[in-house]
Amino acid sequence: MSESFLQIRGLKKHFGEKRVLDGIDLDIARASVTTIIGKSGIGKSVLLKCIANLMIPDAGEILLDGASIRLNRRRADHDGGFTFSYMFQNNALFDSLTAFDNVALPLREAVGMTASEAKGKVTELLELLDLTEAGARYPAELSGGMQKRVALARALVTNPEVVLFDEPTTGLDPERKFGVFDMIADYRERFAFTALLVSHDIPEVFEISDRVAWLDEGRIRFFGDPSELKADSPRSWSGLLQSQATL
Repeated sequence: MSESFLQIRGLKKHFGEKRVLDGIDLDIARASVTTIIGKSGIGKSVLLKCIANLMIPDAGEILLDGASIRLNRRRADHDGGFTFSYMFQNNALFDSLTAFDNVALPLREAVGMTASEAKGKVTELLELLDLTEAGARYPAELSGGMQKRVALARALVTNPEVVLFDEPTTGLDPERKFGVFDMIADYRERFAFTALLVSHDIPEVFEISDRVAWLDEGRIRFFGDPSELKADSPRSWSGLLQSQATL
């Protein structure tokens, strides 16, 4: 595993009296897959949204290769690439847009590409991901698994260095969940991005995870190899599994 690429230092987020994140420290290796686990409502998605700048933390710092990225989420080379990309729960595809236009949207709205500039980039990506035939279809015409692939294509179209996955298997049956995990692992290899996942699928998600971060009561209680988690605290591990089973 390479040295730390994404560093989170002292990250805090409070909502009134509730301390959701109470001093989060994490070191994420380049091109790794790190999964954030914990009980429902504990703040896992809040952590992801703070990293993505969808929420502003109350304190702390986020560093990429040692440089703060709080004020600059876009790469300095202006190639249309972004530091972070976010894949939402339930995909968040626009029903009124075709799959092609859903994937092109970040290039048009955030990067400012013209329609012709975006067309070439999206066409190439859809071909690479075997989604060419889906391009002209609307989300309602696609299977759940295909919608996930389109959502991931949209997340990848800006050439992100880090992709954040917020419960990517929500609403899927066990077979399709494994398909999504395989897809994330495959695309990580092909596109060399760094992946952070929030997931309740324990222990299945560990199959693609290089590291696991266990969030509890605003702090990281464990961070390390998935195989070490059970041995680190058997009683806490048992309680964590029980909490996931009730979701």
